Amino acid sequence: MKSMTTRLAAVAAAAVTAFALGACSNGPGNTGPQSGGSDEIQLVNAGSLTVCTHLPYAPFEANDDSGQPVGFDIDLMNMVAKKLEVEVAVIDTPFEGIKSGQDMATGKCDIAAAGMTITEEREKAILFSEPYFDATQALLVPSGSDITDLSSMKGKKLGAQSATTGLDYAKEHEDENGYSIVEYQDVASETQALQSGQIDAAVNDLPVWTEVLKQNPGKLEVAAQFDTGEQYGFGMKLGNEALKKVVDETLATAKSDGSYDAAYNKWIGEVPE
Repeated sequence: MKSMTTRLAAVAAAAVTAFALGACSNGPGNTGPQSGGSDEIQLVNAGSLTVCTHLPYAPFEANDDSGQPVGFDIDLMNMVAKKLEVEVAVIDTPFEGIKSGQDMATGKCDIAAAGMTITEEREKAILFSEPYFDATQALLVPSGSDITDLSSMKGKKLGAQSATTGLDYAKEHEDENGYSIVEYQDVASETQALQSGQIDAAVNDLPVWTEVLKQNPGKLEVAAQFDTGEQYGFGMKLGNEALKKVVDETLATAKSDGSYDAAYNKWIGEVPE
C-alpha cells in the first residue's frame, strides 16, 4: 500500500510539473518575453505584430517598388516588434474599420498604424498610444490657382478623404465658405481628381501633400495650412494596456536614443524643435 501511494504521489507531482511548464510556455497568440502575469500580451497571430493600415498614405505608409509596406509609421512599428521579439505583419484595410476601432476589437489586428488623429470620439472605441506626431491640415491646389484659402472656395468643389479629420474640418467650414465637398476613399484618388479638374482643391494632412508635391513637381502647390492642433496615435483594442505599455516605452526610447529623429528625417524631413 505504501508503494502504491508513493507511485501515485510521483505521478501527481509529475502532472503538476508538466502543467506548470505548459502554463509558462508560449502558446498560440503569446509573444514570449512579454508574457506572464498582468503584463501578458496576447497577439492575434503568434510570432507577429499584426498591424492594420490604409494604403497609400505616404510618407507614413505606402508600398515600395517591390510591394512591401514602408514609411514612418512602419519604421516605428518595426521598433515595437523588435522589443516584442516578433515580426511585423501589415494588413491593408479600409480606414473606416480602423478609426471605428472595429478592426482591433474583432481581432483583425493588434494595432493600427494609419496616420490616425487622436480624438475624443475615437477614444471611446480605441486605446491610443501616447501621441507620436503633430499634424497640420493643408489645402492643395493646381499650380497657378487663384484659390488662397477656404474663403476663396465659394461655389467650388473641395475634395477630402473619407473618415478623416480633414473631412471633418472641411464639413465644419463648408456653410460659411460656400463650397461643396466631394469624398474620396484614399489619397491617390483624391489627388487624381484634383489633377484631372474634377475638384478645385483638396484638403488633407500637410506631410501627405508634401509627399504628393515631390511626386508631381511644378503641377500642384499648397495654398494654405490650418493648424488644427491634431496629434497622431497608434490604436489598440480597449483594455489592451499591456501592449500600450510596450508601445509607449518604445516611443520614449526611440525619442531618447535618436532613432525616432532618424526615421522622421528619412520619411518626413527636419524634426521640428
